[in-house]
Amino acid sequence: MADNRSSIQVRVECWLWPDELPSSSAQITLLKVLRITYVSIMDLIGGQLSLRAMSLVYTTLLSIVPLLALSFSVLKAMGAHNEIEPFLFQFLAPLGEQGVDIGNNIIGFIENIKVGVLGSLGLGLLIYTVLSLVQKIENAFNMIWHVESTRSIGERFSSYLSVILIGPVIMVSALGMTATVMSSSAVSYFMAIEPFGSLIIMVTKLLPYVMVMGVFTFIYMFVPNTRVRFGAALIGALISGFLWETSGVLFATFVVNSTKYTAIYSSFAVVLMLLIWLYISWLILLFGSNLAFYVQNPSSLRVSREGFEISNRVKERIAITLMQIIGSRHYRGEKPLSLDELTGKTEVSHMVVRYVLTKLEMKNLVLETNDVPPGYLPAKSLDVLLLRDVIKAIRSAEEELFLSASEIELTPSTLQITSSIDEAIDSALSGKTVRDLVIDETD
Repeated sequence: MADNRSSIQVRVECWLWPDELPSSSAQITLLKVLRITYVSIMDLIGGQLSLRAMSLVYTTLLSIVPLLALSFSVLKAMGAHNEIEPFLFQFLAPLGEQGVDIGNNIIGFIENIKVGVLGSLGLGLLIYTVLSLVQKIENAFNMIWHVESTRSIGERFSSYLSVILIGPVIMVSALGMTATVMSSSAVSYFMAIEPFGSLIIMVTKLLPYVMVMGVFTFIYMFVPNTRVRFGAALIGALISGFLWETSGVLFATFVVNSTKYTAIYSSFAVVLMLLIWLYISWLILLFGSNLAFYVQNPSSLRVSREGFEISNRVKERIAITLMQIIGSRHYRGEKPLSLDELTGKTEVSHMVVRYVLTKLEMKNLVLETNDVPPGYLPAKSLDVLLLRDVIKAIRSAEEELFLSASEIELTPSTLQITSSIDEAIDSALSGKTVRDLVIDETD
């Protein structure tokens, strides 16, 4: 966390991270829930999620018509194009009557888009606009999950288009099946029998929540360019789905009582309300993904999103530990571990482990496999991987990008001291390799 934390934050964190954990498993679980809630709220207050949400609002305004046009064309080919309107109007429902007007205008824009009139260039720009929206969404989720690499162009094109084109078909099919079941004679029969009738009505009211949570779960698992466990995605979707549906009701009440804003902004009030609702929607969606990240990576709870500060000694110990784990797996012929698995083995923050692995990879000490997600292997034979090089890789990290030790002018006496430190490390690790670590562990 930042150094300028308030005294209240320090007290809360001391209470959430005590020196000794409670003895009761129920208390430990409650403490974990409170930690995740606290850190997620602090991230929300920090502003990064808000900035991403505002950026996505602007992109959504540019891409909503092309996105719906592509989905509309696919559904039209199946004769189910009229089913896209309920989705749109349901999303705009919190805007009240103004949402109906906005929805009708968007539908009008969609119907005016004709591929024959657009031509090949126009169609290409249309698809590019849609893909850029999904790419920005992926970048926002990658920021939350601390993923630096994005999907390749081929993966983006195939994955994004498959979701854009097939997604609406699946959702319409699910809604159609639900409507068929609800209108069946069996359901009508049980509706007349209590308490089944009340239960069916309750299920009908809860169905929008379930649908939204299911969509959010899929988004949290598919969009980030990393492996997201189903359990973590589901927990994030449960919270964000409930917040989204509830905020829709609250926002609808706000719109009804916002006559003063209408008097001040006149017709521009419609656009203002739309921007606010889009912002709230994106913020809730990103907040849920943030929750899922901490559920899957509890070791990152005490690491600030702006960065982390750990000593070189800690980095060195993590590097040695990672080389021992990776070398041992390779020595025994076992499957290489992924980043998440290495994080679980070391019980260190996800970001710190990735940082150390990146530095080791830059010095050709480890390399990634082509698996999905990638595993980590020794880059050379264990006999030639010197522990001295592992320590040097961490001690000299960032020197290529920022400031090299050789660029600092030292007096002869100071230079002698720093050189003796380097020589002491070389002497202590002289001739020792990663294989020595592996053999020591197996003995």
